[in-house]
Amino acid sequence: MDWLTALFKDGSVAQGLLVLSLVISAGLALGNVRIRKVSLSVGGVLFAGLLAGHLGFKVNPEIIEFTREFGLVLFVYAIGLQVGPGIVSSLRAQGLTLNLLAATIVLGGTGITFLIIFFGGANLPVALGLLSGAVTNTPSLGAAQQAFKDLKPLMDDAPALLGVGYAVAYPLGIIGIILTMHLIKRLFRIDPDKEAEEFERLRTRLIKPILTRNFEVTNPNLAGLKIDRLVELAGTGVVVTRVYREGKQQVATPDTTIQLADILHAVGTEARLEGFRVIIGKVSDLELPALPSRISFRPIIVTTKGAVGKEIDELELDEKYGVIITRVIRSGVEFSPTKELRIQFGDRLMAVGEEQALAQASRELGDSLRDLEKPQMIPIFVGIALGVILGTWPISILGMPAAVKLGLAGGPLVVAIFLSRIAKVGPLIVYMPNAAKSLLREFGICLFLACVGLKAGERLFPILFSQQGLAWVGMAALITIIPLILVGIVARSVNKLDYVTICGLLAGSMTDPPALAYATETFKNDTPSVAYATVYPLAMLLRVVIAQLFVILALR
Repeated sequence: MDWLTALFKDGSVAQGLLVLSLVISAGLALGNVRIRKVSLSVGGVLFAGLLAGHLGFKVNPEIIEFTREFGLVLFVYAIGLQVGPGIVSSLRAQGLTLNLLAATIVLGGTGITFLIIFFGGANLPVALGLLSGAVTNTPSLGAAQQAFKDLKPLMDDAPALLGVGYAVAYPLGIIGIILTMHLIKRLFRIDPDKEAEEFERLRTRLIKPILTRNFEVTNPNLAGLKIDRLVELAGTGVVVTRVYREGKQQVATPDTTIQLADILHAVGTEARLEGFRVIIGKVSDLELPALPSRISFRPIIVTTKGAVGKEIDELELDEKYGVIITRVIRSGVEFSPTKELRIQFGDRLMAVGEEQALAQASRELGDSLRDLEKPQMIPIFVGIALGVILGTWPISILGMPAAVKLGLAGGPLVVAIFLSRIAKVGPLIVYMPNAAKSLLREFGICLFLACVGLKAGERLFPILFSQQGLAWVGMAALITIIPLILVGIVARSVNKLDYVTICGLLAGSMTDPPALAYATETFKNDTPSVAYATVYPLAMLLRVVIAQLFVILALR
């Protein structure tokens, strides 16, 4: 068994994989343990890593550095793909409020750090390290180190002191955010399950259900009009799919001519259909889909690249095959299509037509579950590459000694949000099945937390149990918890934000992926990710800029 003992110590790639796999496995098992309905969830991986690091388990520093950053990139990229489609509506709804609250958290932690330095007698590099760790923001640590290098190149111990402060505060920062979520839940007696249900109910209330109605044409002014012209008069949002005349049904193509006493089968929201009734005449008792006919309807999944990005009208399904698209289901949301609606990969189109025509339309659009379940790999790596470029792109700000960067957490997140919004770049289709997104997200955060725990565990416990270390822990706890609690209370009591959004806000303002992972696990869905992505860019920028400003103001 000597070979096995040697494997744990040789610093090879195999040794690194073995240690990381064991830490992640033990951490996930620990995270599944529930005490009074509370569990660490994926956060258990961090604690398993801390213990393993303390017990002497080590991984090659280069391997652990790469794995940590790669895991973080995978996590934030998956988050960006998930929240991208809904981020615009979120910004319109409450983006300003959320970003103001996030900025308050950032400035609150900064103010407490200022008090610790100038009234608590804390060493400047240590205090800035505590600030970066307490808010779990690695880019701000790098910004502070760069500022010291530019302004005080002879201060050799500054990078080391920054690193020690960061290592002490980082695990406590993650714990502090999660504890704050629990405190707010207890303070306002929140039931997370009911809160999630209420959040979903309010979200879906804005989405009007799609209904079908049958109308008899009694308006003599409509006789001789084509369906296309009728829909223009009624306004967008109503699709006429069938015409019943003299005991026979036919598909309602744009060129179909209307006659008095025709029965039209229409699809749309309640309000749109009511407006349509006013123009047409009256509701009919006949249910056209229930009557015998050669007309059928079925969902068709868009999996052909040639159809992606085209407008409904450009598909020309009605002209080619006599097939009408009545509804579109995208990301679980059903809505009536307009002619200008651009098709995305994975859209489910509810089509009406004769069986043979539907089969032809199906072949043109793809309708392949196999293609739908297959992730598009090229856009993933292209997106990550672009995210790394954006994250390391130096952004110069007047008066700053060094350029600001979004970092490997910010760059991939922004790129993923952008790509998920546009859905197609040239021949590349930006699409990933939900199961693949979840796997990518969980895999990334597990790698990240395991590496953070192993690296911090080596020196964390000796410092923690020293008199100086305990003082640092107290300072870090103040930086983390006080702004979060105060803003969380204001967000709930004054701004009336739901608990789901508050959790995303707290995690995003601290640029903390583990806290977001904990929140999404708590609610069993990705709804906190929307608030997280809404405030993350501003919070990241502020934290990087403030870290450098601190050094400038203190040393000049």
